[in-house]
Amino acid sequence: MDGYVQNGRGSTGDGKTPVRAAVASWIGSVVEYYDFFIYGTAAALVFGDVFFPDTDPATGTLLSFATYGVGYVARPIGAFFMGHIGDRYGRKRVLLLTVSLMGLATFLVGCLPTYDAIGVWAPILLVALRLLQGFSASGEQAGANTLGLEHAPDTRRAFFTSFTLNGTQAGLVLGTAVWLPIGAMPEEQLNSWGWRIPFWLSAVVVAVSVLIRRRLAEPPAFEERRAAGETASVPVGPLLRDHWPAVLRVALAALASTVSTIFAVWALSFATGPAGLDKTTMLWVSISANLVALLAIPAWAVLADRIGRKPVFVFGALGSGLLMFAYLGAIEHGSYLLIFGAAILMSGVVYSAMNAIQP
Repeated sequence: MDGYVQNGRGSTGDGKTPVRAAVASWIGSVVEYYDFFIYGTAAALVFGDVFFPDTDPATGTLLSFATYGVGYVARPIGAFFMGHIGDRYGRKRVLLLTVSLMGLATFLVGCLPTYDAIGVWAPILLVALRLLQGFSASGEQAGANTLGLEHAPDTRRAFFTSFTLNGTQAGLVLGTAVWLPIGAMPEEQLNSWGWRIPFWLSAVVVAVSVLIRRRLAEPPAFEERRAAGETASVPVGPLLRDHWPAVLRVALAALASTVSTIFAVWALSFATGPAGLDKTTMLWVSISANLVALLAIPAWAVLADRIGRKPVFVFGALGSGLLMFAYLGAIEHGSYLLIFGAAILMSGVVYSAMNAIQP
Protein backbone atom coordinates (compact mmCIF):
# COMPACT_ATOMS: atom_id res chain seq x y z
CA MET A 1 0.00 0.00 0.00
CA ASP A 2 3.03 2.32 0.29
CA GLY A 3 2.64 3.39 -3.32
CA TYR A 4 -0.91 4.49 -2.66
CA VAL A 5 -0.75 6.07 0.79
CA GLN A 6 0.95 9.34 1.58
CA ASN A 7 0.66 11.15 4.90
CA GLY A 8 -1.95 8.58 5.95
CA ARG A 9 -4.47 9.99 3.49
CA GLY A 10 -4.46 7.35 0.81
CA SER A 11 -3.18 9.72 -1.91
CA THR A 12 -1.50 8.55 -5.11
CA GLY A 13 0.15 11.90 -5.73
CA ASP A 14 -2.11 12.76 -8.68
CA GLY A 15 -5.02 14.07 -6.66
CA LYS A 16 -6.61 10.66 -6.24
CA THR A 17 -7.38 9.33 -2.76
CA PRO A 18 -8.21 5.65 -3.32
CA VAL A 19 -8.13 4.60 0.34
CA ARG A 20 -10.39 7.42 1.50
CA ALA A 21 -12.75 6.84 -1.45
CA ALA A 22 -12.85 3.12 -0.67
CA VAL A 23 -13.69 3.81 2.98
CA ALA A 24 -16.42 6.28 2.01
CA SER A 25 -17.88 3.77 -0.48
CA TRP A 26 -17.68 1.00 2.11
CA ILE A 27 -19.43 2.86 4.93
CA GLY A 28 -22.13 4.13 2.60
CA SER A 29 -22.83 0.63 1.33
CA VAL A 30 -23.00 -0.63 4.92
CA VAL A 31 -25.69 1.95 5.67
CA GLU A 32 -27.63 1.47 2.45
CA TYR A 33 -27.72 -2.30 2.65
CA TYR A 34 -28.30 -2.47 6.37
CA ASP A 35 -31.45 -0.52 5.61
CA PHE A 36 -32.23 -2.55 2.49
CA PHE A 37 -31.83 -5.95 4.15
CA ILE A 38 -33.56 -5.28 7.45
CA TYR A 39 -36.59 -4.70 5.26
CA GLY A 40 -36.05 -8.09 3.61
CA THR A 41 -35.77 -9.85 6.96
CA ALA A 42 -38.88 -8.08 8.21
CA ALA A 43 -40.72 -9.14 5.05
CA ALA A 44 -39.76 -12.75 5.72
CA LEU A 45 -40.56 -12.77 9.45
CA VAL A 46 -43.10 -10.05 10.33
CA PHE A 47 -44.74 -8.03 7.57
CA GLY A 48 -47.22 -10.71 6.57
CA ASP A 49 -48.83 -10.50 10.02
CA VAL A 50 -48.44 -6.73 10.47
CA PHE A 51 -49.55 -5.37 7.10
CA PHE A 52 -51.63 -8.23 5.64
CA PRO A 53 -53.39 -9.80 8.65
CA ASP A 54 -56.67 -10.55 6.85
CA THR A 55 -55.04 -13.00 4.43
CA ASP A 56 -53.97 -16.58 5.09
CA PRO A 57 -50.30 -16.92 6.19
CA ALA A 58 -49.02 -18.08 2.79
CA THR A 59 -50.71 -15.22 0.93
CA GLY A 60 -49.56 -12.72 3.54
CA THR A 61 -45.96 -13.86 3.07
CA LEU A 62 -46.26 -13.54 -0.70
CA LEU A 63 -47.70 -10.05 -0.41
CA SER A 64 -44.95 -8.96 1.99
CA PHE A 65 -42.38 -10.30 -0.49
CA ALA A 66 -44.12 -8.29 -3.21
CA THR A 67 -43.52 -5.10 -1.22
CA TYR A 68 -39.85 -6.14 -0.98
CA GLY A 69 -39.67 -6.74 -4.72
CA VAL A 70 -41.04 -3.34 -5.73
CA GLY A 71 -37.83 -1.82 -4.43
CA TYR A 72 -36.07 -3.33 -7.41
CA VAL A 73 -38.54 -1.69 -9.80
CA ALA A 74 -37.24 1.73 -8.82
CA ARG A 75 -33.58 0.80 -9.12
CA PRO A 76 -33.06 1.25 -12.89
CA ILE A 77 -34.76 4.64 -12.72
CA GLY A 78 -32.70 5.66 -9.71
CA ALA A 79 -29.45 4.53 -11.34
CA PHE A 80 -30.04 6.67 -14.44
CA PHE A 81 -31.27 9.68 -12.45
CA MET A 82 -28.64 9.63 -9.71
CA GLY A 83 -25.90 8.81 -12.19
CA HIS A 84 -26.70 11.96 -14.14
CA ILE A 85 -26.86 14.04 -10.95
CA GLY A 86 -23.43 12.71 -10.01
CA ASP A 87 -22.00 13.60 -13.42
CA ARG A 88 -23.45 17.10 -13.27
CA TYR A 89 -23.06 18.10 -9.62
CA GLY A 90 -20.44 15.71 -8.24
CA ARG A 91 -20.15 12.22 -6.77
CA LYS A 92 -19.95 13.52 -3.23
CA ARG A 93 -23.27 15.36 -3.41
CA VAL A 94 -25.16 12.44 -4.89
CA LEU A 95 -23.73 10.03 -2.31
CA LEU A 96 -24.79 12.33 0.51
CA LEU A 97 -28.25 12.52 -1.08
CA THR A 98 -28.67 8.76 -1.51
CA VAL A 99 -27.66 7.85 2.02
CA SER A 100 -29.94 10.55 3.44
CA LEU A 101 -32.92 9.37 1.36
CA MET A 102 -32.36 5.77 2.36
CA GLY A 103 -32.10 6.68 6.03
CA LEU A 104 -35.27 8.78 5.91
CA ALA A 105 -37.29 6.08 4.13
CA THR A 106 -36.09 3.38 6.51
CA PHE A 107 -36.79 5.40 9.64
CA LEU A 108 -40.31 6.18 8.39
CA VAL A 109 -41.00 2.48 7.78
CA GLY A 110 -40.42 2.00 11.50
CA CYS A 111 -42.99 4.70 12.21
CA LEU A 112 -45.76 3.30 9.97
CA PRO A 113 -49.14 2.48 11.51
CA THR A 114 -50.19 -1.14 11.03
CA TYR A 115 -53.07 -2.49 8.94
CA ASP A 116 -55.20 -2.74 12.10
CA ALA A 117 -54.74 1.01 12.67
CA ILE A 118 -55.30 2.55 9.23
CA GLY A 119 -56.36 -0.32 6.98
CA VAL A 120 -55.19 -0.52 3.37
CA TRP A 121 -53.24 2.72 3.67
CA ALA A 122 -50.62 0.87 5.74
CA PRO A 123 -49.39 -1.41 2.91
CA ILE A 124 -49.74 1.47 0.40
CA LEU A 125 -47.42 3.66 2.46
CA LEU A 126 -45.09 0.69 2.95
CA VAL A 127 -44.79 0.23 -0.83
CA ALA A 128 -44.16 3.97 -1.34
CA LEU A 129 -41.29 3.96 1.17
CA ARG A 130 -39.91 0.77 -0.34
CA LEU A 131 -39.83 2.44 -3.75
CA LEU A 132 -37.86 5.31 -2.20
CA GLN A 133 -35.43 2.78 -0.72
CA GLY A 134 -34.93 1.15 -4.11
CA PHE A 135 -34.44 4.51 -5.81
CA SER A 136 -31.80 5.43 -3.24
CA ALA A 137 -29.99 2.08 -3.26
CA SER A 138 -29.48 2.15 -7.02
CA GLY A 139 -28.03 5.64 -6.86
CA GLU A 140 -25.73 4.54 -4.06
CA GLN A 141 -24.32 1.65 -6.07
CA ALA A 142 -23.85 3.72 -9.22
CA GLY A 143 -22.26 6.63 -7.36
CA ALA A 144 -20.04 4.58 -5.06
CA ASN A 145 -18.77 2.37 -7.89
CA THR A 146 -17.95 5.40 -10.04
CA LEU A 147 -16.24 7.13 -7.13
CA GLY A 148 -14.10 4.08 -6.44
CA LEU A 149 -13.15 3.65 -10.11
CA GLU A 150 -12.20 7.29 -10.59
CA HIS A 151 -9.96 7.33 -7.52
CA ALA A 152 -8.41 3.87 -7.98
CA PRO A 153 -4.98 3.22 -9.58
CA ASP A 154 -5.38 1.45 -12.93
CA THR A 155 -3.56 -1.68 -11.75
CA ARG A 156 -5.73 -2.14 -8.65
CA ARG A 157 -9.19 -1.17 -9.83
CA ALA A 158 -10.82 -4.45 -8.82
CA PHE A 159 -9.38 -4.28 -5.31
CA PHE A 160 -10.42 -0.71 -4.51
CA THR A 161 -13.86 -0.94 -6.11
CA SER A 162 -14.55 -4.22 -4.32
CA PHE A 163 -15.03 -2.24 -1.09
CA THR A 164 -18.43 -1.12 -2.34
CA LEU A 165 -19.76 -4.69 -2.42
CA ASN A 166 -17.77 -5.60 0.68
CA GLY A 167 -19.80 -2.91 2.42
CA THR A 168 -23.04 -4.49 1.26
CA GLN A 169 -22.02 -7.74 2.96
CA ALA A 170 -21.15 -5.88 6.16
CA GLY A 171 -24.53 -4.17 5.99
CA LEU A 172 -26.17 -7.55 5.61
CA VAL A 173 -24.29 -8.84 8.66
CA LEU A 174 -25.46 -5.87 10.74
CA GLY A 175 -28.98 -6.06 9.32
CA THR A 176 -29.20 -9.75 10.23
CA ALA A 177 -27.47 -9.46 13.61
CA VAL A 178 -29.87 -6.75 14.80
CA TRP A 179 -32.71 -9.21 14.27
CA LEU A 180 -31.20 -11.85 16.58
CA PRO A 181 -32.55 -10.36 19.83
CA ILE A 182 -35.60 -8.89 18.08
CA GLY A 183 -36.59 -12.19 16.47
CA ALA A 184 -36.37 -13.96 19.83
CA MET A 185 -39.04 -11.69 21.37
CA PRO A 186 -42.52 -13.05 22.14
CA GLU A 187 -44.63 -12.87 18.98
CA GLU A 188 -47.07 -10.31 20.41
CA GLN A 189 -44.28 -7.88 21.30
CA LEU A 190 -42.44 -8.56 18.03
CA ASN A 191 -45.49 -7.76 15.91
CA SER A 192 -46.56 -4.72 17.92
CA TRP A 193 -43.36 -2.72 18.45
CA GLY A 194 -40.26 -4.93 18.37
CA TRP A 195 -39.95 -5.02 14.57
CA ARG A 196 -39.69 -1.22 14.50
CA ILE A 197 -36.38 -1.07 16.42
CA PRO A 198 -34.03 -2.11 13.54
CA PHE A 199 -35.60 0.58 11.33
CA TRP A 200 -35.18 3.30 13.95
CA LEU A 201 -31.53 2.32 14.53
CA SER A 202 -30.76 3.24 10.93
CA ALA A 203 -30.66 6.90 11.98
CA VAL A 204 -27.41 6.24 13.87
CA VAL A 205 -25.54 4.59 11.01
CA VAL A 206 -26.78 7.22 8.54
CA ALA A 207 -25.35 10.01 10.73
CA VAL A 208 -21.94 8.28 10.79
CA SER A 209 -21.94 7.85 7.01
CA VAL A 210 -22.83 11.49 6.36
CA LEU A 211 -20.00 12.69 8.61
CA ILE A 212 -17.47 10.53 6.76
CA ARG A 213 -18.65 11.44 3.28
CA ARG A 214 -18.67 15.18 3.94
CA ARG A 215 -14.86 15.04 4.20
CA LEU A 216 -14.37 13.24 0.89
CA ALA A 217 -12.89 15.11 -2.08
CA GLU A 218 -14.37 14.91 -5.57
CA PRO A 219 -12.38 12.85 -8.13
CA PRO A 220 -9.78 14.87 -10.08
CA ALA A 221 -11.55 14.18 -13.41
CA PHE A 222 -14.74 15.82 -12.15
CA GLU A 223 -12.87 18.80 -10.70
CA GLU A 224 -11.12 19.34 -14.06
CA ARG A 225 -14.46 19.36 -15.92
CA ARG A 226 -15.97 21.76 -13.41
CA ALA A 227 -12.96 24.09 -13.63
CA ALA A 228 -13.31 24.10 -17.42
CA GLY A 229 -16.99 25.00 -17.14
CA GLU A 230 -18.14 21.75 -18.73
CA THR A 231 -21.60 20.42 -17.84
CA ALA A 232 -22.81 16.85 -18.27
CA SER A 233 -25.51 16.07 -20.78
CA VAL A 234 -28.09 13.29 -20.38
CA PRO A 235 -26.65 10.54 -22.62
CA VAL A 236 -29.40 7.94 -22.19
CA GLY A 237 -30.38 8.12 -25.87
CA PRO A 238 -26.86 7.62 -27.28
CA LEU A 239 -26.20 4.96 -24.63
CA LEU A 240 -29.16 2.80 -25.65
CA ARG A 241 -28.71 3.49 -29.37
CA ASP A 242 -24.95 3.06 -29.76
CA HIS A 243 -23.98 0.82 -26.87
CA TRP A 244 -27.01 -1.45 -26.43
CA PRO A 245 -24.95 -4.71 -26.61
CA ALA A 246 -22.88 -3.57 -23.63
CA VAL A 247 -26.02 -2.46 -21.75
CA LEU A 248 -27.61 -5.86 -22.42
CA ARG A 249 -24.51 -7.70 -21.19
CA VAL A 250 -24.46 -5.65 -17.99
CA ALA A 251 -28.19 -6.24 -17.41
CA LEU A 252 -27.86 -9.99 -17.92
CA ALA A 253 -24.74 -10.17 -15.75
CA ALA A 254 -26.61 -8.33 -12.99
CA LEU A 255 -29.11 -11.20 -12.81
CA ALA A 256 -26.47 -13.08 -10.83
CA SER A 257 -27.35 -10.80 -7.91
CA THR A 258 -30.60 -12.74 -7.48
CA VAL A 259 -28.50 -15.30 -5.60
CA SER A 260 -28.11 -12.81 -2.76
CA THR A 261 -31.84 -12.04 -2.57
CA ILE A 262 -32.84 -15.71 -2.64
CA PHE A 263 -30.31 -16.48 0.08
CA ALA A 264 -31.12 -13.55 2.37
CA VAL A 265 -34.90 -13.39 2.01
CA TRP A 266 -36.71 -16.25 0.28
CA ALA A 267 -34.61 -19.09 1.72
CA LEU A 268 -34.98 -17.58 5.20
CA SER A 269 -38.77 -17.58 4.87
CA PHE A 270 -38.74 -21.13 3.49
CA ALA A 271 -36.49 -22.36 6.32
CA THR A 272 -38.43 -20.75 9.17
CA GLY A 273 -41.84 -21.49 7.61
CA PRO A 274 -42.50 -24.72 5.68
CA ALA A 275 -39.19 -26.34 6.68
CA GLY A 276 -39.83 -25.59 10.38
CA LEU A 277 -36.23 -24.68 11.24
CA ASP A 278 -35.16 -22.48 14.14
CA LYS A 279 -35.35 -18.76 13.35
CA THR A 280 -32.29 -17.72 15.38
CA THR A 281 -30.11 -20.48 13.93
CA MET A 282 -31.00 -19.49 10.37
CA LEU A 283 -30.09 -15.88 11.13
CA TRP A 284 -26.70 -17.13 12.29
CA VAL A 285 -26.33 -19.00 9.00
CA SER A 286 -26.61 -15.70 7.14
CA ILE A 287 -24.23 -13.92 9.50
CA SER A 288 -21.60 -16.68 9.21
CA ALA A 289 -21.69 -16.73 5.41
CA ASN A 290 -21.36 -12.96 5.15
CA LEU A 291 -18.52 -12.77 7.67
CA VAL A 292 -16.62 -15.15 5.40
CA ALA A 293 -17.55 -12.93 2.43
CA LEU A 294 -15.91 -9.93 4.10
CA LEU A 295 -12.56 -11.71 3.67
CA ALA A 296 -13.31 -13.49 0.40
CA ILE A 297 -14.35 -10.39 -1.59
CA PRO A 298 -11.01 -8.50 -1.38
CA ALA A 299 -9.13 -11.77 -1.94
CA TRP A 300 -11.04 -12.45 -5.18
CA ALA A 301 -10.52 -8.82 -6.23
CA VAL A 302 -6.74 -9.11 -5.80
CA LEU A 303 -6.79 -12.27 -7.94
CA ALA A 304 -8.87 -10.50 -10.60
CA ASP A 305 -6.35 -7.66 -10.81
CA ARG A 306 -3.74 -10.30 -11.68
CA ILE A 307 -5.55 -12.73 -13.98
CA GLY A 308 -8.45 -10.62 -15.28
CA ARG A 309 -11.99 -9.79 -14.17
CA LYS A 310 -13.92 -12.00 -16.58
CA PRO A 311 -12.89 -15.51 -15.40
CA VAL A 312 -13.40 -14.59 -11.74
CA PHE A 313 -16.82 -13.08 -12.42
CA VAL A 314 -18.02 -16.01 -14.54
CA PHE A 315 -16.86 -18.54 -11.95
CA GLY A 316 -18.68 -16.70 -9.15
CA ALA A 317 -21.91 -16.19 -11.08
CA LEU A 318 -22.28 -19.75 -12.42
CA GLY A 319 -20.85 -21.46 -9.35
CA SER A 320 -23.09 -19.71 -6.83
CA GLY A 321 -26.16 -20.31 -9.00
CA LEU A 322 -25.48 -24.06 -9.03
CA LEU A 323 -24.64 -24.18 -5.32
CA MET A 324 -27.95 -22.50 -4.47
CA PHE A 325 -29.65 -25.82 -5.24
CA ALA A 326 -27.36 -27.52 -2.71
CA TYR A 327 -28.22 -24.89 -0.10
CA LEU A 328 -31.98 -25.23 -0.61
CA GLY A 329 -31.60 -29.01 -0.56
CA ALA A 330 -29.78 -28.79 2.77
CA ILE A 331 -32.65 -26.70 4.18
CA GLU A 332 -35.18 -29.27 2.99
CA HIS A 333 -33.08 -32.05 4.50
CA GLY A 334 -33.07 -30.18 7.83
CA SER A 335 -29.40 -30.76 8.70
CA TYR A 336 -27.90 -27.64 10.26
CA LEU A 337 -24.36 -28.88 9.55
CA LEU A 338 -25.14 -29.17 5.84
CA ILE A 339 -26.96 -25.83 5.87
CA PHE A 340 -24.00 -23.97 7.39
CA GLY A 341 -21.54 -25.69 5.05
CA ALA A 342 -23.56 -25.05 1.89
CA ALA A 343 -24.30 -21.43 2.87
CA ILE A 344 -20.66 -20.56 3.59
CA LEU A 345 -19.42 -22.22 0.40
CA MET A 346 -22.14 -20.78 -1.83
CA SER A 347 -22.70 -17.28 -0.44
CA GLY A 348 -19.52 -16.69 1.55
CA VAL A 349 -16.90 -18.00 -0.89
CA VAL A 350 -18.14 -18.60 -4.46
CA TYR A 351 -20.71 -15.79 -4.75
CA SER A 352 -18.05 -13.40 -3.45
CA ALA A 353 -16.06 -13.96 -6.64
CA MET A 354 -18.88 -12.40 -8.67
CA ASN A 355 -19.60 -9.79 -6.01
CA ALA A 356 -15.98 -8.62 -5.91
CA ILE A 357 -15.88 -7.90 -9.64
CA GLN A 358 -19.38 -6.52 -10.11
CA PRO A 359 -18.45 -2.84 -9.47
